[in-house]
Amino acid sequence: MNIIIDAMGGDLAPAEPVRGALKAHELYGCDITLVGKEDAIREVLDHDGVKKLPDGVTIVNTTEVVEICDDPARVCMKKKDSSMSVGLRMVRDGQGDAFISAGSTGALLSGATLIVKRIKGIRRAAVAPIVPTGKGHSLLIDAGANAECTPEYMLQFAYMGSFYMKKVMGVPNPRVGLLNIGAEPSKGNDLYKEVHSLLQQAGDEGHINFIGNAEPTMIASKEAPDVIVADGFTGNVLLKTMEGTASFIVHALKDLFTTNTKTKVSYLLLKGNMGGFKKMLDSRETGGTAMMGIQHPVFKAHGNSDAFAFQNAVKQAIRFVKADVNGEIEKNISYMTLAPKSPVSRLMETIPTLKKD
Repeated sequence: MNIIIDAMGGDLAPAEPVRGALKAHELYGCDITLVGKEDAIREVLDHDGVKKLPDGVTIVNTTEVVEICDDPARVCMKKKDSSMSVGLRMVRDGQGDAFISAGSTGALLSGATLIVKRIKGIRRAAVAPIVPTGKGHSLLIDAGANAECTPEYMLQFAYMGSFYMKKVMGVPNPRVGLLNIGAEPSKGNDLYKEVHSLLQQAGDEGHINFIGNAEPTMIASKEAPDVIVADGFTGNVLLKTMEGTASFIVHALKDLFTTNTKTKVSYLLLKGNMGGFKKMLDSRETGGTAMMGIQHPVFKAHGNSDAFAFQNAVKQAIRFVKADVNGEIEKNISYMTLAPKSPVSRLMETIPTLKKD
């Protein structure tokens, strides 16, 4: 298996992507292709005392870099020799099994859609990070790719998230919940009411394990769903709120345990358990976020990913490829698409409903 890594993407590139890639090669035995400016990559290797690349690790030289200030919608077309563009073309053409980048999320999503392209029948690609919840971890889909959604988009998110949790994370019958402001089916706006109806139908037919609406308080409990379905705007707000809350808790606990000698002793007694708690909140443990719905596996690493995060992103990509999540999506695409509405039906929707006095 060959994993392609954008060596120039992210705040800490190229040092951390290169170091993480070499560690992943050592631990998991996969081939690695580092895509980026070869001189910069070699400089990192020389600094770390790596005189010769290990067997199975190669470098593909590129001359351009996608910058955070570049127009996300066009950069992969304008900068065709950037590490991101070249990596995406390589995975599209079968020169690697998955592509990982910590570069611009917008550029990567745009490039994945335009270069690698979506799975036939999938309306929109979705960002699907693993997030900490009351039960341990869950998948949030969509977390920011699609600020505006149709019911069909969100129906497909539910299926794709369910396949990921089952095939990659080993959850036998993933519980799917629709993020909403209340538990009752009548809660939410028109979009969420219609999505609830579609997910309920899919659940009744046995295609997914839909448990209904999931309020944010439920996500923080042991009853949290395995898959949290949301439109990209709502999902991104939830994701950033969770990240901010996690950071607040970690810093608050640090301040608490360093107040005086007594609290410092208490910390020493709890240190083992605290390590597990911090690990649960650490996004580096997962490393990469899958861009669901793309024909070939594309993963987004956090912009400030270090070597440990890249190492785990490679592990996540390997599991995704071996689980053949895309094959599962393709096999079930008929359940995930809605029949197109007739011209008459679309016309009727534009006519105001007459209400009786």
